[in-house]
Amino acid sequence: MSAVANPEIFKAYDIRGLYGTDIDAGTAELIGRAFACVIAELEGKPTAELRLGLGRDMRLTAPELSSAYCQGMCAEGAAVLDAGEVGTEMLYYLVGSRELDGGLMCTASHNPKRYTGAKLVRRGAVALSGDAGIGEVRARIEAGLDGAPGGGSVEHVQLYEEFHRAALEFIEPDAVKPMRVVVDGGNGMAGPMVGPLLRGLGLDLVETYWEPNGHFPDHEPNPLLPENREYIMREVVRQRADLGIAWDGDADRCFFIDDQGSFVDGDFMTALLAESVLGKNPGPPAPTILYDVRASRAVADVTERGGGRALMNRVGHAFFKTRMREEGASFGGEVSGHYYFRDFYCADSGTIPALLILELLSQRGARMSELLEPYRSRYFISGEINSEVSDPGAKIEELAARYQDGRQYRLDGISVEYDDWHFNVRPSNTEPLLRLCLESLRSHEDMERRRDEVLAVIRS
Repeated sequence: MSAVANPEIFKAYDIRGLYGTDIDAGTAELIGRAFACVIAELEGKPTAELRLGLGRDMRLTAPELSSAYCQGMCAEGAAVLDAGEVGTEMLYYLVGSRELDGGLMCTASHNPKRYTGAKLVRRGAVALSGDAGIGEVRARIEAGLDGAPGGGSVEHVQLYEEFHRAALEFIEPDAVKPMRVVVDGGNGMAGPMVGPLLRGLGLDLVETYWEPNGHFPDHEPNPLLPENREYIMREVVRQRADLGIAWDGDADRCFFIDDQGSFVDGDFMTALLAESVLGKNPGPPAPTILYDVRASRAVADVTERGGGRALMNRVGHAFFKTRMREEGASFGGEVSGHYYFRDFYCADSGTIPALLILELLSQRGARMSELLEPYRSRYFISGEINSEVSDPGAKIEELAARYQDGRQYRLDGISVEYDDWHFNVRPSNTEPLLRLCLESLRSHEDMERRRDEVLAVIRS
């Protein structure tokens, strides 16, 4: 019998559930204890020798639950370095820069107000996942934890100034030219984490929803949902701004609005960031860029034109961080807005992409829409489209048979490539859904025709 109210809180990439109903202080303390035990096993040392990082976001329940996670880790004898209220990537920075054994971030990321949760990492800020680590945390709790040895300690650390200095090392601050930028923090952690850096660059900032507020009085902190980015898109046009940037709740993802008020797809952001990284790391050896199975061919094309090596990867931050290390990759991007950097412990950041794009716009002397035009006029993407199916595995096999004349890959679901179009279909981790992403290199109309054809197979 599970010792937690709802064992479904243990997800593929994090721990997440409703405050009170699914996760309360008692559950958080158990998670803290089990997490310490799992990290000790991974590190091959007693829990009493562990050094673990801790951070929390701005959610109303975060102080209480962060304290409970801390009590759990200390109950197992660990020394905890508590960074307080920070963005998730600052917890990654703490674990990486201090060479800690692991870390726990108390956050529910982009989810609505009632949610809480935790992101867990091991040494090097490598994420634990359902397949590697989170399942073990659940198993230890369900098996029953022995009496806690106690003896842990807590040290409070101030990270902001140090983190800001480290982030600025990714660009030449003097190269950033004055421009008007609308920023939307979604009442999350972007304001305190990124705000001082942007103000220090001399930008004309139009700050919206910039103060952390766990009530989320304006909109949910998830810019991937169209309704949550309508305001900043309008405001960029109204303010005649050069750029808009929006962050999710824990600020480890950022999203861009061009000077025309149009949302910039993550595929094309990955391509632009690859351009920036390739310019800074010309090689030899040839820099490696990772992109996910959903992405536009634009990423591979720009990487190879820039002398780099482009590698397709499975979706998910745990898979990206691991592969980044294995391949020595300079940069990795997911269309969902996660961008990973070798020189940031192979972790994802919502700060570094913003700085790099501001630098790139300044160096090129171009508007965002002008940088995007070569991509938008050549690569026609569908975006991700969900379909509910009763048997995802059988439907993937049906697609494989239907498109057997294409080049097929099974890295994540099924990817099928032709010379002038391609698609990926992959199952959801949590629901009976198939997710389609398709691209045509011919025209928008061709993309729509191909999309409808593949959807007809999926939904038949």
